[in-house]
Amino acid sequence: KLLPVIREGGSDTAQFDNVLELLVLGGRSLPHALMMMIPEAYESRDDLPAELRGFYDFHRCLMEPWDGPAAIASSDGRVLCATLDRNGLRPGRWYETADGWVVLASETGVLPEEPANVVRKGRLQPGKLFLVDLEQGRIVPDEEIKAQVAAQAPYAEWAASEMLHLADLPEADPPAPPPVPLRTRQLIFGYGAEDQKVILAPLAANGEEPVGSMGNDTPLAVLSQRKPLLYSYFKQLFAQVTNPPIDPIREAIVMSVQASVGSERNLLAESPEHARQLVIPNPILRDRELEQLRHVRHDVFKAWTIDTTWPVEEGGAGLENAVERICAEADLALAAGANILILSDRAAGLDRVPMPSLLATAAVHNHLVREGTRLQAGIVVESGEPRSVHSIATLIGYGAAAVNPYLMLELLEDEEAQAKAVKGIAKGILKTMSKMGISTLTSYCGAQIFEAVGLAPELVERHFTGTASRIGGVGIRELGEHAVARHARAFGDDLLPVVGLFAWRREGEAHLWNPDTISKLQHAVRSGSWETYEDYARTANEDAARKGNLRGLLRLRLPETGVPLEEVEPAGEIVKRFSTGAMSLGSISREAHETLAKAMNAIGGRSNTGEGGEDPVRFEDDRRSRIKQVASGRFGVNAHYLANADELQIKMAQGAKPGEGGQLPGHKVDQYIASVRLTTPGVGLISPPPHHDIYSIEDLKQLIYDLRCAN
Repeated sequence: KLLPVIREGGSDTAQFDNVLELLVLGGRSLPHALMMMIPEAYESRDDLPAELRGFYDFHRCLMEPWDGPAAIASSDGRVLCATLDRNGLRPGRWYETADGWVVLASETGVLPEEPANVVRKGRLQPGKLFLVDLEQGRIVPDEEIKAQVAAQAPYAEWAASEMLHLADLPEADPPAPPPVPLRTRQLIFGYGAEDQKVILAPLAANGEEPVGSMGNDTPLAVLSQRKPLLYSYFKQLFAQVTNPPIDPIREAIVMSVQASVGSERNLLAESPEHARQLVIPNPILRDRELEQLRHVRHDVFKAWTIDTTWPVEEGGAGLENAVERICAEADLALAAGANILILSDRAAGLDRVPMPSLLATAAVHNHLVREGTRLQAGIVVESGEPRSVHSIATLIGYGAAAVNPYLMLELLEDEEAQAKAVKGIAKGILKTMSKMGISTLTSYCGAQIFEAVGLAPELVERHFTGTASRIGGVGIRELGEHAVARHARAFGDDLLPVVGLFAWRREGEAHLWNPDTISKLQHAVRSGSWETYEDYARTANEDAARKGNLRGLLRLRLPETGVPLEEVEPAGEIVKRFSTGAMSLGSISREAHETLAKAMNAIGGRSNTGEGGEDPVRFEDDRRSRIKQVASGRFGVNAHYLANADELQIKMAQGAKPGEGGQLPGHKVDQYIASVRLTTPGVGLISPPPHHDIYSIEDLKQLIYDLRCAN
């Protein structure tokens, strides 16, 4: 039997093999199948032959690139074929001997060979095919095999004649102005005073998302009393050792935010009709671009708008019925020949409540996947809710090919500000994708690379199928009640709420670090009073933690009879296993950094330098940190530093934090910090810098070897 094509529970490589085998058994040659699945980065290049570019354009309509670092070797018994991903992030070395052997491995020297017997040697290159034809007894050059495959059919002609681009569509009239005032609509969609000041202003001014300080001491969305938007319940997954993050700036040639909508046809056949896709250059659509899509006049493309609001009189319980309705309407639209589904909440107003756009998108996406009809249409979201990189990334991750954040764009009235915001969000999406080693938007769309925290199991299983979710939480009824509460506030209040998400505010979100905890800690330290410290600890551990994180909800379950004294380890031995968090010099002050080291050394524990190096004068006294870190930025790392460590840690992909993590603005890099980090004063520092040096297990192995040589 054919189905399922991909065996559930298989590794990434096993799943790749399942599909590669299907394509080869379906009649394609092995090189053809590999070029389909791992196309080279061709979008930004002008040096490729037109036939080869046409081949890639045509086949992107059939299948998204299998993205991420990989070195693939395969054979059908007649040819041996190897290639790297489009980034070339895995090593591969080969040589050919005079007596007819070809050796390919991830490193040189795997098999001993006399240099005199080596005819030629080389390495695998990004997107290039290394092909050994056993019947012809030769290594076939990449250009030759690709020219043969690209000439099998008039792919370039098919792509040019059948593909449609958004810019080719006729201009459309802008949507009618909504009857509901702008401020009311902001409140309906959960806008706060900070959204405009903290998120939208930098986007509109600089064309890039704002940079925030490290750490988040606000409650998880499920513990918040402020009914946060559904996006807040999702955390981005990020690459770690075997799938490293890539650099979306310096690797721009391999990155792409191009999307497409339309029906996808039989994967095992090829015809001009397979290229019938509508190509969208940027997933963030302006209002006029969405109207072009909505009113597309073409014999191939048909758009259908689905209303994602529900009557306010149905209350929170109405959300579940509304989700069922839009899924049923999606089925109806496909049966009527639609291949562009626009999920729109523009009807939100006095009598209608908008459903969470992420729920609407994921529900329709997963419903159509279950029905086996998902490839018949592309999903476009028209919503007033999204306004940040994370919100739009989640929509794309759960199936949207493009998003029109119309309320955000309306708030940025002039054309230039809108253009900068669209550009900034696209850059932010590239950065988000790159954290998982993904280069193309089509590979990210529907990939669901998120973890849900605080959603009910039945909600996740039904509408966010396959998403990791380790705890329970709010269900669809509660989400409906949150939406209805926002709607009620919108028609009873004119002021945007002060959410206090990015900084503590009296009426805002709870923070673990608040005036109460900070003042008690300062008082305890300055007075040296144990009682004051106990008061601080009680406030931090009980009150703030209970409001803020899961740990605060846990209680120790003690045995009724106690523990025999001889089984209890002395406190002096326990504290020797204590170690501080890895907080670098610069992220905290010199005084704090040195005090932590002194405290740990006094009790026999271990302090950690973090990624910012350590002043060499500390190596000889009680300020020496026993744990020293080597991060991608190599800040402060030299032989002297490495030799003065009891434990070395490699900080791969920014440790536990997705994103840049330890970003130190230039104004904080003073003369002292620059001297310790071995950098230049005034120059901002990011670790890992976007372009780092650990892209594979082999790179990591080399670094471990080098560090062991130093210590």
